[in-house]
Amino acid sequence: MKAVGVIVEYNPFHNGHLHHLQETRRKTNADCLIAVMSGNFLQRGEPAIVSKWARTKMALASGIDIVIELPYAFAVQAAERFASGAVRLLAAIGCRELCFGSESGDIAAFLSAADTWSEQQEPFDSLVRAELARGQSFPRAAAAAWQALGAAPLDLSKPNNVLGFAYVKAIRQHALPMTPHTIPRRAAGYHDESVSHPSIASATSVRKILRQTGQLEAVAAYVPAAALDQLRQYQETYGRLHDWEMYFPLLKYRLLTATEADLRRIAGVEEGIEHRLKQRIAAAETFAAFIAAVKTKRYTWTRLQRLCTHVLTHFTKEAQSEAADPTYIRLLGMSETGRRYLQQVKKQLALPLVAKAAKLNGDPLYEQEKRAAAAYAAAFPEPLASRAFREEYATAPIYFSGMERK
Repeated sequence: MKAVGVIVEYNPFHNGHLHHLQETRRKTNADCLIAVMSGNFLQRGEPAIVSKWARTKMALASGIDIVIELPYAFAVQAAERFASGAVRLLAAIGCRELCFGSESGDIAAFLSAADTWSEQQEPFDSLVRAELARGQSFPRAAAAAWQALGAAPLDLSKPNNVLGFAYVKAIRQHALPMTPHTIPRRAAGYHDESVSHPSIASATSVRKILRQTGQLEAVAAYVPAAALDQLRQYQETYGRLHDWEMYFPLLKYRLLTATEADLRRIAGVEEGIEHRLKQRIAAAETFAAFIAAVKTKRYTWTRLQRLCTHVLTHFTKEAQSEAADPTYIRLLGMSETGRRYLQQVKKQLALPLVAKAAKLNGDPLYEQEKRAAAAYAAAFPEPLASRAFREEYATAPIYFSGMERK
């Protein structure tokens, strides 16, 4: 069976994601689509709108055959580390092709850019350092360095292009037997908050509509029926969908009771930002107001969100250094096709395939996962908090037969 990988968050799954899956099957003739998916906290340092289990159900109902988890130590990271963990896990489970969405839509541009980067890495890094010294954010510094080198025309100011470039670089850096493909994004950009298409909206737009209206039906035109069902079931069970404001009291407590020395141990705390965090937190009444007060050119909104997530989950620099490589493949869900694929390849997998979380106790990657799950659940009142935390270790991989797909 031909396995093709996708790297996803599904926050939540929407019609643009469905288009990506349909085009991936068409472009690659995949027999089995495998998604490596971020868990409860996401690449941009945000809590997922619903749990990993609800998003796994959305994925399986919409065409994915296997969902595996991208551990926290790779998921809540800048593009390079995020990509490195994701592509290696897909390679470990047997994917020989990867298909990602991008603003470019031209894989030749990504391959050419990767060639330029490998040939001119030293001058690129030097130019980036010079731009950072001028106070630029890393994305702006990288884009300026790229332009100065006269590299192939790949717009690295676009978020999906940045991720796609990181995927292609990671495949080459780790010498993975994996062929990349890309599909152009349709209608809505990654960060778009407005909607201009009758049925396609970005996940950012979907979440904004839900926050503003409080009505799930307001996004019915932009998400498949199965995804809407999962959002509804989650809200009925837990009373709300997740966002950063829900966690702000916990973050404020952590920052007010931590010393600056404590904060310096946290991953992402650099260049004295701990002083600014301590100075601004006492007066802040909302998460948005706090980030706005701390934000600088160097410390972008996304970088600060990741840092705050690390504070919330107690992800230290030591833990980050211990988690350099994936050590397991955690199975979150599968279709019947996915089950048959795993039966065929399970003896040849490069990493252990784990269905029962208890088997991972003691693994540094999974110990951080448990801390993230505890933080994710902690914003609920009891007994919902205990119920949400139990899902982390008590939920078996979800099985979907083809008959359940809508």
